[in-house]
Amino acid sequence: MERYAQLVGAGMFLPPREITNDALRAKFDAKFPEFVDKMEASSGIRSRFWAPEDWATSDVALPAAQRALAAAGKKPEEVDLIILGTDSPDYITPATSVVLQHKLQAKNAGTFDVGCACASFPTALAAAAGIITTSPEINTVLVVGVYLMHKLADPEDPMIFFYGDGAGAAVLEARTAKPGEPKKGFLASAFLADGSYHRHWGIYSGGTFEPATVESVQGGRTKVRLIERYPPEVNHEGWPRLVREVTRRAGVSLAEVDAVLFTQVRRPSVELVMETLGLPLSKTHTVMEKWGYTGSACIPMALVDAVAQGVVRPGQLVVFVGSGVGYNQAAAAFRLEEIHVRLD
Repeated sequence: MERYAQLVGAGMFLPPREITNDALRAKFDAKFPEFVDKMEASSGIRSRFWAPEDWATSDVALPAAQRALAAAGKKPEEVDLIILGTDSPDYITPATSVVLQHKLQAKNAGTFDVGCACASFPTALAAAAGIITTSPEINTVLVVGVYLMHKLADPEDPMIFFYGDGAGAAVLEARTAKPGEPKKGFLASAFLADGSYHRHWGIYSGGTFEPATVESVQGGRTKVRLIERYPPEVNHEGWPRLVREVTRRAGVSLAEVDAVLFTQVRRPSVELVMETLGLPLSKTHTVMEKWGYTGSACIPMALVDAVAQGVVRPGQLVVFVGSGVGYNQAAAAFRLEEIHVRLD
């Protein structure tokens, strides 16, 4: 009997406070005329949601984790491992995953964080699947993607347009397959990176490169900043390359793919990449229009919404493709069986 990892449940959490584009127009139009209009046209984003100012990232992650476990029919004490992806952590150290473990009361779970920004979720899926496959003691893994970047942004920076808070989580369970059975669950992963872009977008003071000082805090260098725009080719060429590579490694054709879920930053990019791959738009799903850019959380949030709307169904082949600053890119392919989701 061969072990494999299967997605069995997923959940998401959206904070209660909605920030519409109209609210941002009222704030920024006098100083940055038509900025919000241009960003709306180029991204498709119309709204986003922010958590309360006294919340930490682990507080946003907790409801999504609870809903994912409920959807999978699991209790916190049944979780063997928690893998959490974010680039808006509670602290520089300790890991946010261990804070979540405490708040979730998952007393039997080990934890670690994945810091690949918005590529963290597919990276974490691949890591979880590999651990399940090779570790007989690990049977239930909770993978969480969470984003609270608005709290690390300068409220006077119009790039706050992109930052929506939220969390998505998925439960992976160990399954066994008989020899000769068609492969199910996790099929393959693929990764790309180019560290020459590491100075383009990030938080550059507060770590060892530039420890936080009074001057760096007052100068806004502990806030997230766009230093230089990424060329669109990063995603327009990287995403098709990843999809082709992960399907090749999975031993399936592009035509066999039922759904591709991308990082939810620009709807036109998703449309262009689907056209490049020769896949119809009915084989993808977007949520940035209504929830904004939720970074490490956006792919699991899109999964929950896609399953709830019937876009993703049991038995389908689904590819997850993430792209994060630095830059990191990752893809993971799964052949689903039965999957349940919880939005609330």
